[in-house]
Amino acid sequence: MNAPPTFESFLLFEGEKKVLKEVDTKVPNAAIYTINKEDHTLGNMIRMQLLKDPSVIFAGYKNPHPLEHKVVLRIQTVDTTYTPHDAFMHAITDLISELSLLEERFREAIREKKEGLE
Repeated sequence: MNAPPTFESFLLFEGEKKVLKEVDTKVPNAAIYTINKEDHTLGNMIRMQLLKDPSVIFAGYKNPHPLEHKVVLRIQTVDTTYTPHDAFMHAITDLISELSLLEERFREAIREKKEGLE
């Protein structure tokens, strides 16, 4: 079979970085982030969080190829005072907060359900 081994989809190789950043020279105030060993799940979550930010003009992602386990995320901001890196970091921080709240509410709902059954 031509499919790569499944561990290649989530384990970083030696020397491989999780996130690579490059400045987009075609458009002002833009950057391209390549996130290795991730897929549409994370790409879409980050994109949607970035689009909530009023200082972000454009946020989009793509998965270059189904057998390549990486997401390419492009971010453009309004001006140089709020860089794409700032927007990216704020989006990730906000996502972590939202997911922590979701986990807390989920655990609380499970606890309530268990208490109701007893």
